[in-house]
Amino acid sequence: MKRIAIFFAAMTLTFTAAAQKPNQTYLTYIEQWKATALQNQADYGIPASIIMAQALLESAAGTSELAVNANNHFGIKCTSEWFGAVYYYDDDSEGECFRQYSDAAESFKDHALFLQRPRYATCFEIAVEDYEGWAHRLKACGYATDNNYAPKLIKIIEEYRLDTLGVTGYGLPVTGDSVGVTGYGVPITGYSLAQPAAKPKRPLKAEVVHGTTPIAVITRDPEPPYEEPLSARDEKKLFLLQHPQKKCNGVSYVEAREGDTYANIAFRLNVRERSLREWNDALGRELNQGDRVYMSAKKKKVPQEKSLMWVHPGEALWDICQREGIQIAQVRKLNGFAPELRVFRTRQQIYLNKVKGER
Repeated sequence: MKRIAIFFAAMTLTFTAAAQKPNQTYLTYIEQWKATALQNQADYGIPASIIMAQALLESAAGTSELAVNANNHFGIKCTSEWFGAVYYYDDDSEGECFRQYSDAAESFKDHALFLQRPRYATCFEIAVEDYEGWAHRLKACGYATDNNYAPKLIKIIEEYRLDTLGVTGYGLPVTGDSVGVTGYGVPITGYSLAQPAAKPKRPLKAEVVHGTTPIAVITRDPEPPYEEPLSARDEKKLFLLQHPQKKCNGVSYVEAREGDTYANIAFRLNVRERSLREWNDALGRELNQGDRVYMSAKKKKVPQEKSLMWVHPGEALWDICQREGIQIAQVRKLNGFAPELRVFRTRQQIYLNKVKGER
Protein backbone atom coordinates (compact mmCIF):
# COMPACT_ATOMS: atom_id res chain seq x y z
CA MET A 1 0.00 0.00 0.00
CA LYS A 2 2.83 2.39 0.91
CA ARG A 3 4.59 1.64 -2.40
CA ILE A 4 1.40 2.41 -4.31
CA ALA A 5 0.98 5.73 -2.49
CA ILE A 6 4.60 6.67 -3.19
CA PHE A 7 4.14 5.72 -6.86
CA PHE A 8 1.05 7.91 -7.27
CA ALA A 9 2.72 10.79 -5.42
CA ALA A 10 5.73 10.59 -7.71
CA MET A 11 3.50 10.50 -10.79
CA THR A 12 1.57 13.56 -9.59
CA LEU A 13 4.78 15.52 -9.00
CA THR A 14 6.16 14.54 -12.38
CA PHE A 15 2.93 15.48 -14.15
CA THR A 16 2.71 18.82 -12.35
CA ALA A 17 6.34 19.68 -13.07
CA ALA A 18 5.85 18.85 -16.73
CA ALA A 19 2.90 21.19 -17.01
CA GLN A 20 3.84 24.33 -18.87
CA LYS A 21 3.35 27.54 -16.96
CA PRO A 22 1.67 30.29 -18.97
CA ASN A 23 3.91 33.11 -20.13
CA GLN A 24 3.17 36.17 -17.99
CA THR A 25 3.97 38.47 -20.93
CA TYR A 26 1.28 36.66 -22.94
CA LEU A 27 -1.22 37.01 -20.09
CA THR A 28 -0.59 40.75 -19.80
CA TYR A 29 -0.91 41.19 -23.56
CA ILE A 30 -4.20 39.25 -23.63
CA GLU A 31 -5.62 41.38 -20.86
CA GLN A 32 -4.58 44.56 -22.68
CA TRP A 33 -6.04 43.68 -26.10
CA LYS A 34 -8.90 41.22 -25.50
CA ALA A 35 -11.54 43.99 -25.59
CA THR A 36 -10.21 45.16 -28.96
CA ALA A 37 -10.23 41.61 -30.31
CA LEU A 38 -13.84 41.09 -29.17
CA GLN A 39 -14.89 44.41 -30.70
CA ASN A 40 -13.29 43.50 -34.03
CA GLN A 41 -15.09 40.15 -33.89
CA ALA A 42 -18.39 42.00 -33.47
CA ASP A 43 -17.59 44.56 -36.18
CA TYR A 44 -15.93 42.36 -38.80
CA GLY A 45 -16.87 38.72 -38.06
CA ILE A 46 -13.29 37.57 -37.36
CA PRO A 47 -12.97 35.27 -34.31
CA ALA A 48 -11.46 37.09 -31.34
CA SER A 49 -9.46 33.94 -30.58
CA ILE A 50 -7.84 34.07 -34.03
CA ILE A 51 -7.16 37.81 -33.77
CA MET A 52 -5.48 37.39 -30.40
CA ALA A 53 -3.52 34.28 -31.39
CA GLN A 54 -2.20 35.96 -34.54
CA ALA A 55 -1.19 39.06 -32.59
CA LEU A 56 0.59 36.98 -29.93
CA LEU A 57 2.40 34.88 -32.54
CA GLU A 58 3.31 37.64 -35.00
CA SER A 59 4.39 40.23 -32.41
CA ALA A 60 5.74 37.93 -29.68
CA ALA A 61 3.14 39.53 -27.39
CA GLY A 62 4.15 43.03 -28.44
CA THR A 63 7.92 42.57 -27.99
CA SER A 64 9.05 41.98 -31.60
CA GLU A 65 11.05 44.57 -33.54
CA LEU A 66 8.09 45.28 -35.84
CA ALA A 67 5.74 45.75 -32.89
CA VAL A 68 8.12 47.99 -30.95
CA ASN A 69 9.41 50.14 -33.84
CA ALA A 70 6.47 50.10 -36.28
CA ASN A 71 3.44 49.25 -34.05
CA ASN A 72 2.86 46.37 -36.51
CA HIS A 73 1.42 43.49 -34.47
CA PHE A 74 0.32 41.25 -37.36
CA GLY A 75 3.32 41.24 -39.70
CA ILE A 76 1.35 42.89 -42.52
CA LYS A 77 3.62 43.88 -45.40
CA CYS A 78 3.26 46.86 -47.74
CA THR A 79 0.95 46.43 -50.71
CA SER A 80 0.28 48.62 -53.74
CA GLU A 81 -2.77 50.20 -52.08
CA TRP A 82 -0.88 51.11 -48.88
CA PHE A 83 -0.23 54.87 -48.68
CA GLY A 84 0.90 55.05 -45.04
CA ALA A 85 4.32 55.00 -43.38
CA VAL A 86 6.60 52.02 -43.96
CA TYR A 87 9.28 50.14 -42.04
CA TYR A 88 12.01 48.03 -43.64
CA TYR A 89 12.81 44.74 -41.95
CA ASP A 90 14.59 41.49 -42.88
CA ASP A 91 11.95 38.74 -42.98
CA ASP A 92 11.65 36.14 -45.74
CA SER A 93 14.19 38.25 -47.66
CA GLU A 94 16.39 41.25 -46.88
CA GLY A 95 14.91 44.71 -46.42
CA GLU A 96 11.23 43.84 -46.88
CA CYS A 97 8.67 46.62 -46.61
CA PHE A 98 6.17 46.44 -43.73
CA ARG A 99 3.31 48.75 -42.81
CA GLN A 100 3.98 51.17 -39.97
CA TYR A 101 1.22 52.48 -37.70
CA SER A 102 0.87 55.42 -35.34
CA ASP A 103 -0.18 53.07 -32.52
CA ALA A 104 -0.96 49.40 -31.91
CA ALA A 105 -4.74 49.94 -31.99
CA GLU A 106 -4.41 51.09 -35.59
CA SER A 107 -2.61 47.82 -36.36
CA PHE A 108 -5.53 45.79 -34.94
CA LYS A 109 -7.98 47.82 -37.04
CA ASP A 110 -5.93 47.45 -40.22
CA HIS A 111 -5.64 43.68 -39.64
CA ALA A 112 -9.44 43.42 -39.57
CA LEU A 113 -9.71 45.49 -42.76
CA PHE A 114 -6.90 43.49 -44.40
CA LEU A 115 -8.90 40.27 -43.96
CA GLN A 116 -11.87 41.82 -45.79
CA ARG A 117 -9.96 41.39 -49.06
CA PRO A 118 -11.47 38.91 -51.58
CA ARG A 119 -8.52 36.60 -51.02
CA TYR A 120 -9.81 35.77 -47.52
CA ALA A 121 -13.54 35.72 -48.35
CA THR A 122 -13.86 31.95 -47.82
CA CYS A 123 -12.69 32.31 -44.21
CA PHE A 124 -16.03 33.93 -43.39
CA GLU A 125 -17.88 30.78 -44.43
CA ILE A 126 -16.62 29.32 -41.14
CA ALA A 127 -18.34 30.06 -37.83
CA VAL A 128 -16.46 32.28 -35.38
CA GLU A 129 -16.51 29.42 -32.82
CA ASP A 130 -14.50 27.18 -35.16
CA TYR A 131 -11.01 28.52 -34.52
CA GLU A 132 -9.38 25.41 -36.01
CA GLY A 133 -11.21 25.92 -39.30
CA TRP A 134 -10.22 29.59 -39.37
CA ALA A 135 -6.56 28.82 -38.63
CA HIS A 136 -6.30 26.29 -41.47
CA ARG A 137 -8.25 28.47 -43.91
CA LEU A 138 -6.03 31.51 -43.22
CA LYS A 139 -2.96 29.40 -44.05
CA ALA A 140 -4.65 28.04 -47.18
CA CYS A 141 -5.44 31.58 -48.34
CA GLY A 142 -1.77 32.50 -48.06
CA TYR A 143 -1.65 34.68 -44.93
CA ALA A 144 1.72 33.17 -43.90
CA THR A 145 4.48 31.11 -45.53
CA ASP A 146 5.15 29.00 -42.41
CA ASN A 147 3.81 25.47 -43.01
CA ASN A 148 3.11 25.14 -39.28
CA TYR A 149 1.24 28.44 -39.04
CA ALA A 150 -2.20 26.89 -38.40
CA PRO A 151 -1.00 24.42 -35.70
CA LYS A 152 0.85 27.25 -33.95
CA LEU A 153 -2.30 29.39 -33.80
CA ILE A 154 -4.37 26.46 -32.52
CA LYS A 155 -1.79 25.65 -29.84
CA ILE A 156 -1.82 29.25 -28.55
CA ILE A 157 -5.63 29.37 -28.53
CA GLU A 158 -5.93 26.13 -26.59
CA GLU A 159 -3.06 26.83 -24.18
CA TYR A 160 -4.48 30.24 -23.23
CA ARG A 161 -8.16 29.34 -23.67
CA LEU A 162 -8.65 32.18 -26.12
CA ASP A 163 -11.83 30.53 -27.38
CA THR A 164 -13.44 31.64 -24.10
CA LEU A 165 -12.55 35.33 -24.38
CA GLY A 166 -16.19 36.34 -24.68
CA VAL A 167 -17.52 33.99 -22.01
CA THR A 168 -19.16 35.66 -19.00
CA GLY A 169 -16.74 35.63 -16.10
CA TYR A 170 -13.63 35.47 -18.23
CA GLY A 171 -11.05 37.78 -16.72
CA LEU A 172 -11.97 37.16 -13.04
CA PRO A 173 -9.29 35.93 -10.64
CA VAL A 174 -9.22 32.13 -10.31
CA THR A 175 -10.12 30.67 -6.93
CA GLY A 176 -9.68 27.25 -5.37
CA ASP A 177 -6.46 25.32 -5.96
CA SER A 178 -5.35 27.71 -8.69
CA VAL A 179 -3.31 30.84 -8.33
CA GLY A 180 -5.46 33.87 -9.09
CA VAL A 181 -4.11 35.89 -12.00
CA THR A 182 -5.81 39.26 -12.28
CA GLY A 183 -7.51 39.71 -15.61
CA TYR A 184 -7.14 36.10 -16.73
CA GLY A 185 -9.42 33.17 -16.05
CA VAL A 186 -7.14 30.18 -16.67
CA PRO A 187 -5.86 28.00 -13.80
CA ILE A 188 -2.11 28.12 -13.38
CA THR A 189 -1.11 25.42 -10.90
CA GLY A 190 -4.25 23.55 -11.85
CA TYR A 191 -2.98 23.01 -15.39
CA SER A 192 -1.79 19.53 -14.48
CA LEU A 193 -5.24 18.44 -13.27
CA ALA A 194 -7.79 20.54 -15.14
CA GLN A 195 -9.27 19.00 -18.26
CA PRO A 196 -9.52 21.29 -21.28
CA ALA A 197 -12.97 22.27 -22.41
CA ALA A 198 -14.46 20.15 -25.14
CA LYS A 199 -13.85 21.62 -28.59
CA PRO A 200 -16.97 22.69 -30.45
CA LYS A 201 -17.85 20.51 -33.40
CA ARG A 202 -17.10 22.15 -36.68
CA PRO A 203 -20.40 23.30 -38.20
CA LEU A 204 -21.20 22.66 -41.83
CA LYS A 205 -21.70 26.37 -42.50
CA ALA A 206 -21.47 29.66 -40.69
CA GLU A 207 -24.25 30.41 -38.22
CA VAL A 208 -25.99 33.74 -38.61
CA VAL A 209 -27.48 34.97 -35.35
CA HIS A 210 -29.02 38.40 -34.95
CA GLY A 211 -28.76 40.55 -31.85
CA THR A 212 -25.53 40.97 -29.93
CA THR A 213 -23.93 37.84 -31.43
CA PRO A 214 -21.49 38.65 -34.27
CA ILE A 215 -22.87 37.94 -37.74
CA ALA A 216 -20.65 35.74 -39.88
CA VAL A 217 -20.58 36.56 -43.57
CA ILE A 218 -21.65 33.68 -45.81
CA THR A 219 -20.62 33.59 -49.43
CA ARG A 220 -20.90 30.86 -52.01
CA ASP A 221 -18.73 32.68 -54.54
CA PRO A 222 -15.51 30.81 -55.36
CA GLU A 223 -12.27 32.36 -54.14
CA PRO A 224 -10.78 34.56 -56.87
CA PRO A 225 -7.49 33.43 -58.37
CA TYR A 226 -4.32 34.49 -56.60
CA GLU A 227 -2.91 37.72 -58.02
CA GLU A 228 0.87 37.90 -58.15
CA PRO A 229 2.03 41.26 -56.73
CA LEU A 230 3.82 43.60 -59.10
CA SER A 231 7.58 43.34 -59.26
CA ALA A 232 9.59 46.38 -58.13
CA ARG A 233 10.34 47.17 -61.77
CA ASP A 234 6.68 47.01 -62.84
CA GLU A 235 5.60 48.99 -59.76
CA LYS A 236 7.99 51.78 -60.76
CA LYS A 237 6.76 51.72 -64.39
CA LEU A 238 3.16 52.01 -63.24
CA PHE A 239 4.03 54.89 -60.92
CA LEU A 240 5.78 56.81 -63.70
CA LEU A 241 2.81 56.26 -66.00
CA GLN A 242 0.62 57.90 -63.35
CA HIS A 243 3.23 60.59 -62.57
CA PRO A 244 4.89 61.91 -65.77
CA GLN A 245 8.57 62.74 -65.30
CA LYS A 246 9.83 66.29 -65.74
CA LYS A 247 13.30 67.81 -65.39
CA CYS A 248 14.70 70.84 -63.62
CA ASN A 249 18.39 71.75 -63.49
CA GLY A 250 19.14 68.34 -65.03
CA VAL A 251 17.37 66.36 -62.28
CA SER A 252 14.19 64.30 -62.88
CA TYR A 253 11.15 64.94 -60.70
CA VAL A 254 7.42 64.20 -60.51
CA GLU A 255 4.59 66.25 -59.06
CA ALA A 256 2.76 64.86 -56.04
CA ARG A 257 -0.88 63.93 -56.55
CA GLU A 258 -3.68 63.75 -54.02
CA GLY A 259 -3.02 60.96 -51.51
CA ASP A 260 0.71 60.69 -52.24
CA THR A 261 3.20 60.53 -49.37
CA TYR A 262 6.98 60.32 -49.33
CA ALA A 263 6.66 56.80 -47.90
CA ASN A 264 4.36 55.58 -50.66
CA ILE A 265 6.40 57.18 -53.45
CA ALA A 266 9.61 55.72 -52.04
CA PHE A 267 8.02 52.26 -51.95
CA ARG A 268 6.83 52.50 -55.55
CA LEU A 269 10.21 53.79 -56.76
CA ASN A 270 11.96 51.04 -54.75
CA VAL A 271 14.13 53.47 -52.78
CA ARG A 272 14.37 54.15 -49.06
CA GLU A 273 12.06 56.84 -47.73
CA ARG A 274 14.89 58.60 -45.89
CA SER A 275 16.91 58.85 -49.12
CA LEU A 276 13.93 60.33 -50.97
CA ARG A 277 13.37 62.86 -48.20
CA GLU A 278 17.06 63.84 -48.13
CA TRP A 279 17.06 64.41 -51.91
CA ASN A 280 14.10 66.76 -51.42
CA ASP A 281 15.26 68.51 -48.19
CA ALA A 282 12.10 67.08 -46.64
CA LEU A 283 13.14 65.43 -43.39
CA GLY A 284 10.22 65.97 -41.02
CA ARG A 285 8.17 67.63 -43.75
CA GLU A 286 4.73 66.58 -45.04
CA LEU A 287 4.12 66.18 -48.77
CA ASN A 288 1.42 68.36 -50.35
CA GLN A 289 -0.39 67.96 -53.64
CA GLY A 290 1.59 69.67 -56.42
CA ASP A 291 4.97 69.54 -54.61
CA ARG A 292 7.93 68.52 -56.71
CA VAL A 293 9.51 65.22 -55.71
CA TYR A 294 13.03 64.80 -57.09
CA MET A 295 14.02 61.18 -57.75
CA SER A 296 17.72 61.76 -57.11
CA ALA A 297 19.82 64.35 -55.31
CA LYS A 298 19.40 67.95 -56.45
CA LYS A 299 22.40 69.84 -57.83
CA LYS A 300 24.71 72.08 -55.80
CA LYS A 301 24.53 74.89 -58.36
CA VAL A 302 22.32 76.29 -61.08
CA PRO A 303 23.22 77.59 -64.56
CA GLN A 304 25.35 80.75 -64.48
CA GLU A 305 22.55 82.96 -65.79
CA LYS A 306 20.51 82.09 -62.68
CA SER A 307 23.27 82.80 -60.19
CA LEU A 308 21.43 85.80 -58.71
CA MET A 309 17.72 86.15 -58.17
CA TRP A 310 15.30 88.45 -56.39
CA VAL A 311 13.03 87.00 -53.76
CA HIS A 312 9.84 88.53 -52.43
CA PRO A 313 8.49 88.83 -48.89
CA GLY A 314 6.68 85.67 -47.87
CA GLU A 315 8.58 83.35 -50.25
CA ALA A 316 9.85 80.19 -48.60
CA LEU A 317 13.47 79.12 -49.03
CA TRP A 318 12.39 75.48 -49.46
CA ASP A 319 9.97 76.39 -52.28
CA ILE A 320 12.69 78.34 -54.10
CA CYS A 321 15.17 75.47 -53.85
CA GLN A 322 12.59 72.94 -55.08
CA ARG A 323 11.59 75.22 -57.96
CA GLU A 324 15.23 75.75 -59.05
CA GLY A 325 16.44 72.18 -58.34
CA ILE A 326 19.23 73.16 -55.95
CA GLN A 327 20.16 71.84 -52.52
CA ILE A 328 18.95 74.04 -49.68
CA ALA A 329 22.19 73.52 -47.72
CA GLN A 330 24.20 74.94 -50.64
CA VAL A 331 22.01 78.08 -50.83
CA ARG A 332 22.38 78.62 -47.08
CA LYS A 333 26.14 78.28 -47.38
CA LEU A 334 26.41 80.68 -50.36
CA ASN A 335 24.35 83.36 -48.59
CA GLY A 336 25.33 82.78 -44.97
CA PHE A 337 21.72 82.09 -43.99
CA ALA A 338 21.04 80.78 -40.48
CA PRO A 339 19.52 77.26 -40.32
CA GLU A 340 16.33 78.66 -38.79
CA LEU A 341 15.58 80.86 -41.84
CA ARG A 342 12.38 79.58 -43.45
CA VAL A 343 10.60 82.57 -45.04
CA PHE A 344 12.00 85.86 -46.38
CA ARG A 345 10.59 88.97 -44.71
CA THR A 346 11.87 91.61 -47.16
CA ARG A 347 12.58 91.79 -50.90
CA GLN A 348 16.21 90.90 -51.46
CA GLN A 349 18.69 89.36 -53.89
CA ILE A 350 20.17 85.94 -53.10
CA TYR A 351 22.91 83.79 -54.62
CA LEU A 352 22.14 80.41 -56.17
CA ASN A 353 25.66 80.03 -57.54
CA LYS A 354 29.06 81.57 -57.07
CA VAL A 355 29.43 84.81 -59.04
CA LYS A 356 32.89 85.94 -60.05
CA GLY A 357 33.80 89.27 -58.54
CA GLU A 358 30.75 89.26 -56.27
CA ARG A 359 31.80 86.84 -53.52
